[in-house]
Amino acid sequence: MKLIGENLNIMSKKYGAALKARDAQPLQELALEQAKAGMDWIDLNIGPAGKTGEELMTWLVPKIEEVVDIPLALDTSNVKAIAAGLKACKKNRPLINSIMVRPERMDALLPLAKEHDAEFVGLLWGPEGMPRDENERGALCAELVYRATDEFGISAERIYIDPIQTPVNVQQIQIMSVLEFMKMFADIAPGCRSTIGLSNVSNGPPDHLRPILNQVMVIILKRHGLYSAIVDCYDTRLHAIARGELPQIEALVHKVEDGEQIDMKALSDEERKYVKTAKVILGQTLYSDSWLEV
Repeated sequence: MKLIGENLNIMSKKYGAALKARDAQPLQELALEQAKAGMDWIDLNIGPAGKTGEELMTWLVPKIEEVVDIPLALDTSNVKAIAAGLKACKKNRPLINSIMVRPERMDALLPLAKEHDAEFVGLLWGPEGMPRDENERGALCAELVYRATDEFGISAERIYIDPIQTPVNVQQIQIMSVLEFMKMFADIAPGCRSTIGLSNVSNGPPDHLRPILNQVMVIILKRHGLYSAIVDCYDTRLHAIARGELPQIEALVHKVEDGEQIDMKALSDEERKYVKTAKVILGQTLYSDSWLEV
């Protein structure tokens, strides 16, 4: 599985301050850490950046390319900033993160993806917002892929579809909808790839519970063909799972998904945490912040 490092984010106290001050050093140090962690892309999340987006992205892209040879994901809702970032990328094919399935966003950004030979994340957020189920996800996906491939001639393998991960403590039913969508993804969007903002599943729960939620979620999605994910570059255990280095843990989570009986007494403390977390994510247990203690 391919990994997109999420940590260079305007919402971070440290890196947000560095972006605003145009202080390259901490941002370059983070880029080097992400390279060392094996990230396949570095996401440059500058937020909306309404007034300064073009200048910021024009400054930031070369600063990161100075120190690493990793493709960059340009993450902002500012179309002009995306265009500036695309022009500034010199080393690798960039990834636009993201294009929503809304006419005004597709009209503005698909021509840029074509012009700059870029890849892009297709975010399945439509005119009415969050899709209600896997069928709406499928319809939005088909619309976006048609416009990109048929109208603009963008190759399917340059399209990364994000079905939108939701927090487990808010909408467990949406997680099941994402899984159902993943099962039919290859038929709806042949040749396209998939991705997801993985950490959204743990957005809201206490910080100490976030890694186990993210790790179990990636196991489940990986089983259903997830190609890539936007992840915390410091979660080395998640990276190991994504790369298939913990097959016993994966097999245990798969048993939960398949409804197999599991002898909890025969498991280690660590294994029990994965089983309990899988039950919460899959809706077999109601969410509470104390699920690991029950």
